[in-house]
Amino acid sequence: MRQDELFPAAGSKKDRKRVGRGDSSGHGSFSGRGCKGHKARAGYSTKPGFEGGQMPLTKRSPEKRGFFNAFRIGYDLVNLEQLNRFESGSEVTPLELVAAGLVKSLASRVKILADGTIKSPLTVKAHKFSGAAKAKLEAAGGSVEEIEYARATS
Repeated sequence: MRQDELFPAAGSKKDRKRVGRGDSSGHGSFSGRGCKGHKARAGYSTKPGFEGGQMPLTKRSPEKRGFFNAFRIGYDLVNLEQLNRFESGSEVTPLELVAAGLVKSLASRVKILADGTIKSPLTVKAHKFSGAAKAKLEAAGGSVEEIEYARATS
């Protein structure tokens, strides 16, 4: 078989519709667009989600309520009570918190809250601390260090 012998299967190719070529062609006059209206005009296209005047699905669904801030900075919260599992005098970083299962991943920011009491002095490094948590950690003889957030891949 040679390249000049190849041809499409019978019936697979169809001539394009040539509109506006006279009434006897069957596609003359209004060229298949009907009579007047926005669909008959040049440049017509529907907007995505347009449902012909019916209330669109995106507006009908009950989940579409309130406000969602796409730029919100979220934190994984850790209470002081949870830090009692670490040995006295040890350094607690987000890496240790992930290993202990207190934080989901290194990709999230960590905030230490003051719920509970701290029993031993710890050096805690996190992205944010509540004022009461700072005071409780320093009162227990520990230290607090706020670290810069760097997006991690794990």
